[in-house]
Amino acid sequence: MKAIIETGGKQYYVTEGSVIYVEKLNVEALSDVVFDTVMAVDGKIGTPYVKGAKVTGKVEKHGKQKKVVVYKYKPKKKYRRTQGHRQPYTKITITKIEA
Repeated sequence: MKAIIETGGKQYYVTEGSVIYVEKLNVEALSDVVFDTVMAVDGKIGTPYVKGAKVTGKVEKHGKQKKVVVYKYKPKKKYRRTQGHRQPYTKITITKIEA
């Protein structure tokens, strides 16, 4: 089965067994998480969500992505700023899709 779920303000196209990286969820590692904001299941499109559909996944781990360097400067003014940022994520393996 295939589905489109929404979490963290983004939409993800998932199938059973697929691995996705989402915005950090407040869930323990190695526990199950249920997404009930399913936008489509096997071509059945909801308005805005499909009623009674849910996607179950297992949280594999939490982590941080690679560092993004932000560099700002203004020419001829001796203004330079360097800043780094690492976005936290949650790795999820999709186990079951119910329609």
